[in-house]
Formats: sequence, structure tokens, C-alpha cells
Amino acid sequence: MRIVTIGDVGVLDGMVHVGDEAMFHEATVQLRARGATITGVSSNPAETAERYGVDAVPAIGFHPATTGGRLGQRERRARVLSAIDGGADHLPQDDPAWQVVEAVREADGVLVAGGGNMASLWPMHVYERNTLGLIARRFGKPLVVSGQTIGPVLEGEDRELVTELLDAAALVGLREGASLELVRTLGVDPAKTVGTVDDASFLGFDAAPPAGGAVDASGAGGAPGAAGAPGAAGASGAAGASGAGGAQAPYLAVSLSAHVGDADRAAFATAVARLLDRVAGEAGLEVVFLAHWASLDPTEERGDSLLHRAVLDQLTVPARVEPTTDSPAAARFARGAALHLTSRYHPAVFAVAGGVPTVGLAVDDYTTIKLTGALGNFGQTSVVSAAQLLGGDADAVALTAWAGRDAVRSAWADRLDGTRTASAAWWDRVAGALQG
Repeated sequence: MRIVTIGDVGVLDGMVHVGDEAMFHEATVQLRARGATITGVSSNPAETAERYGVDAVPAIGFHPATTGGRLGQRERRARVLSAIDGGADHLPQDDPAWQVVEAVREADGVLVAGGGNMASLWPMHVYERNTLGLIARRFGKPLVVSGQTIGPVLEGEDRELVTELLDAAALVGLREGASLELVRTLGVDPAKTVGTVDDASFLGFDAAPPAGGAVDASGAGGAPGAAGAPGAAGASGAAGASGAGGAQAPYLAVSLSAHVGDADRAAFATAVARLLDRVAGEAGLEVVFLAHWASLDPTEERGDSLLHRAVLDQLTVPARVEPTTDSPAAARFARGAALHLTSRYHPAVFAVAGGVPTVGLAVDDYTTIKLTGALGNFGQTSVVSAAQLLGGDADAVALTAWAGRDAVRSAWADRLDGTRTASAAWWDRVAGALQG
């Protein structure tokens, strides 16, 4: 069984997006375990092929830099579909879309791997997935859409394109209640929509079960070094002392997004630093940063690392940086923390799946929905807004989460087996649907 799988993957300019790679990675793991081989659709096919040991083709391509925006995206979609329908001269022979068309023609099915980009904020991704889904339908190939956040902003043509895609799918997985509710308003057959956890919730889970802060409620924690890399330069400029072997101090993991919504970036950084100083100081935790959108070169600070630096430079408690490597390492890092603070989605996904008390910093409606959903899937509720952070109200939430770590761990243990069983059953359904 060969499955064409699209995710927002492919390292470009040395920058990796841990969460996007994680969902694609877990899809490859789960499909291979069920007998599939993968052809990935990637922004950097050669890099994706090497990273995951798969075949890979370039995306059809709806980036506004090449299409000129909405009108050009609409026209490109029409040309690609027309070319399949017999108007081959509508696309140049060297157009990358042909590689996708041929990959789908030769495949047994098509999977849209987990993601949160089916929204009017990202029309290029809406067009890409809609067009891929319609190519699958033209060739009679089963289509599955897995582990999605839909919206919350989904308007006009984007709403129509997403509805068309989901209608074409045999099975649709949605990772939070808000997305399930939105999809119901689109009129998609409820019999094929399923509430799921995020696709990457259990990435690498069996190879490296949760350890550290989540395991020992007294605060004895696991090691960032266990995440696959030694500590990097921290606030003092000295390398962290942790390594893969030996005892490790418990740590407060921090992963912030460069996106801070409407908040003033400098004020946001100062407020996070103030929050970390108080919480880490009272809990006796070292602060360790790991960026989820960052350069793979540990000597460069780009992407999320820039906000991390702005926070780190204001801290008075011990702090350092863990290098960004790959998704399994980031998952181990999150699950090994004693406490996690994040405005990014996948650090929360990894942490709560490991029973780690987690505080989500939501900066807009989109991040509120995602973080609330991620925490809620494992019984946690500690999500605060940027306004609460700036007003000083996040301290109490974070300290309450830390004080309640025994209860968090207990609730996690009660639901872990059931959630993992449901996740395995979901992947069984995905594989079954893709076999037609």
C-alpha cells in the first residue's frame, strides 16, 4: 500500500518547524506499522526524503510569492485540475504539479497529515490541500484528513474549499471540540468525522516513556540532555551542565512562539521573564528553553529563538537553552520537564501526553482554541491570555498548576491507556480507509 502524505514539512534555509515535522513523522510511523510505504509532499523533497526515508515530491505550489495572491491561486488550481481532465497543455511539462499528479495516480490513497493551517489565515495551504484532495477524487483514490484544527477564521472561498475537501474524504479527524463544531456547520457528514488527539501526541512514546518531573511529584526531574543534545549557552553564556548521563536537575521547560498577537513584543518578553523568575524561583526549577521554529545551527538565533533570547536576558534565575534538533528530541524534552510553559502548540501536546503540568500562553483566538484543546484532551485547563500575562495574573495560574502536579499526574494516569488505545484505533481506521 503506497500512500501520498502531505504535511507542512521540509527544512528550508536551515529552519525547522518541530510541530509540523512531528505530525508528518508520526503519520509515517503509524502507516508503516500498518504495511504502507510513503510518498511525501514537501517544500524540500530531498530533505524530507533523507529525514524520513521516504519518497518525496514537491508541493503543487500556491505560495503568494509565485502565484501573486488569491487570484493567482484560484487560477493555478483551475489549471492543475484542467490538465488532469485532458488539458495537459494547461501546465508546462516541468511544472512540479505533475509530480504530485503522478504520485497520486500511482498511489493507493492520499493522507492529509495533521495540521492547523486550514483557515483563512493561510489560503496557500487551503488551496494546496483542496487541490490534492480533488486530484485523489479524480483518480478514484481514497482520501483521509487526519488530526486537524479547522479555522477558527474560515470565510468565503476558503470555507467552500475546505468543505469540498472534507466532503471528498472518507474519514476526517479533528483534534479539538471547536473544530468538530465548526465542521458540523459546514454540513460535512458527521458519520465520518472523529474527535482525536493530535496526531503527534505519542511520537516516540514507547522508545522514551515520560520521565522526570512528571514521574516524581517531589520535583525530581528528568534531563533536558535526555532529549538528545547537551545544554547550550544560557543567560551567562556558559554551557549548561546537563548531559545524557548522570543526575539532572528538575527543569521548567519553556517554548515560546515568535508570534505574540497584538501584544507589545518587549512587554510580552518582560512579562514572561517576570513570570519565570517567580515560578521557577518558588518551585526550585532551572529554566530551559527549546525553540520549536528555529535554526538547526545552534550558533544561530532565528525564529522563536529571538523571543527566547529577549526573555532569557532578563531572567535572574538559572536558565539555559537546549538546541533544536528534531521532533522526537523535542517530545522527550517536553515529557521530561517538571513543569512546562508554552505559547506554541506542540510543546503542550508533548507535555500533557506525558503527564507534565502545563501552562499555555494564548495570544489570540487561534492559539486559545489550540492550546485549550491540547490541554483539555488530557484533563488540563491552565491556559492564560496575553492580557492576563501582561497584567500579572498568570503567576497564580502557573503556581496552581505546579502545586497541583500530583493531581495532574493522577488524572493523566487514569486516562493514558484509554487515550492511547483510541489513538491506535484511529490509525487502524485511517489505514483501513486508505485501503479503500
